[in-house]
Amino acid sequence: MILDLDIGNTLSKWRLKDRKSSEIRARGAMWTRDEWRSGADIPDLDIVDVIRISNVARQDVLEDTVRLLKRRVDDIHIAHSSSEALGIRNGYDMPERLGVDRWLGVLSGYQLTGGCCTVDCGSAITMDTVLPGGQHIGGYIIPGLRLMKESLKLGTRKVVIDPEQDALHALSPGTNTVDAVNHGVFMAAISAINRLYMEVCDSQGMALPLLITGGDAAIVSRGLRLPHAHWPDMVYAGLEALFPITSAEGQGVLAGMPEVVKPANLTEMRKALAFTRML
Repeated sequence: MILDLDIGNTLSKWRLKDRKSSEIRARGAMWTRDEWRSGADIPDLDIVDVIRISNVARQDVLEDTVRLLKRRVDDIHIAHSSSEALGIRNGYDMPERLGVDRWLGVLSGYQLTGGCCTVDCGSAITMDTVLPGGQHIGGYIIPGLRLMKESLKLGTRKVVIDPEQDALHALSPGTNTVDAVNHGVFMAAISAINRLYMEVCDSQGMALPLLITGGDAAIVSRGLRLPHAHWPDMVYAGLEALFPITSAEGQGVLAGMPEVVKPANLTEMRKALAFTRML
């Protein structure tokens, strides 16, 4: 079995993948601040023979995790951002400073589309662009939904965006404090993504496929007015592309690959941008 770990600043997610069939056998998550406990928070390591790790938490968190896992599993692959991988050239001035989750999203997104914008909706919302030909041009980072709510000092327990709430309702003015915060945060996030994506496409003179992932992706996805694909396993797919183990991965078949959605018309996007720039 393969254990894939996606260690984030807030949550650490894992999944168990069958090495022979490439099927996902189990998934789970825990708070990053907690200590991993085999058999309680993650599957029994007796059935795991290889581990792949993406880590954006502190270095000591990664070191402690690897130290624990090394007691039971010798074959551990840790992803790092690099200047080039899989035909993609990192656009950062210091490539190693690009968050590895963003880098993995770029790697998997490029394998699927040959050039795209990737958006990860987690603690922060990040957007990265890789052009046809493999040049990553950098990206943007804005606060995620939770961070925006926390900035208002209202916390997150009582002020929660209802995942079942109709997206159009969430775009309307709130008639109480909870709704006003939720709707404002929701509007800020999707407005930023819409605008940044159109600005990138305009500057590059091409309409690029838009891929979205992350814990809040399902919520944000409903508010986007642009054609896009939701790929929950995009970061995991980057681990698969970087460290292919199963026969399917070796053939370029990555977990949960969505159907590529045709992007919006560039001319129409430019008309929308021209209007917003007048405001």
